Amino acid sequence: MNIKLLAIGKTDNKALQSLIDDYTKRLSFYIKFDLEIIPDIKNVKNLSENQQKEKEGELILSKLTPTDQLILLDENGKSFSSVGFSEELQKKMNSGVKTLVFVIGGPYGFSDQVYKKAQGKISLSAMTFSHQMVRLFFIEQLYRGFTILRNEPYHHQ
Repeated sequence: MNIKLLAIGKTDNKALQSLIDDYTKRLSFYIKFDLEIIPDIKNVKNLSENQQKEKEGELILSKLTPTDQLILLDENGKSFSSVGFSEELQKKMNSGVKTLVFVIGGPYGFSDQVYKKAQGKISLSAMTFSHQMVRLFFIEQLYRGFTILRNEPYHHQ
């Protein structure tokens, strides 16, 4: 199985980017993982929230293939413990999913078309985090999930 994380806009914070790079490298020992950045929409101040979501949605959907399974990182999604998330990853691998695509949307969330295409939603927390921090937290949780599946000492219960 391949895992892809799509995110809107680049990470400006060099310290965060360094940590994202570190966990991305660690994750590569377990699975093929790609972080793909979708550039910010230009001239957003001239767009309504819905127009911005629609434009971002078109870009997100253009990155998918018909066999990809799409999971949205969404505040209204299902919450998991780290162990529960690792079990969910194992289920996806066992089910024969070729590419699992997770998406971090823009500041206003996702368009209706993206919601319709998605096969699931996951919430990382009831709290709100910056989009840049969510990348780090999510990639770290992916890494943690694979260490749990391998019974490695990274995760403590």
